[in-house]
Amino acid sequence: MNKQITEYINSSPEKQKEILSSIRSLIHQHVKNVTEEFKWSRPVFKLKKDFAYLKTNKNYCSLGFMKAHKINDVNNLLEGTGKDMRHIKVYSITDFNEELIKEWILAVTKDEEN
Repeated sequence: MNKQITEYINSSPEKQKEILSSIRSLIHQHVKNVTEEFKWSRPVFKLKKDFAYLKTNKNYCSLGFMKAHKINDVNNLLEGTGKDMRHIKVYSITDFNEELIKEWILAVTKDEEN
């Protein structure tokens, strides 16, 4: 795991720290050969290409996806207007839908896993 990302998470407010750590763990648990980079002042996860990022805000954490067009977002939870980049805001750990996030992570990494 990338030291800069660990520092980013550890320096976040307590509420966001738990959310960020949970998402990071979920990504590592379900995406074989994932790597982490610190780009654009935030954690970025990649295989051959970047597929997701994390960002803290005052009241929530964002989990952003590259290739969001591959996600079946039946409840319209993803925000943003870009064709390929969308994000979801997670306000508390109780809002964190692990199964849904796992499904989305697998959707955006499906064609890239080694």
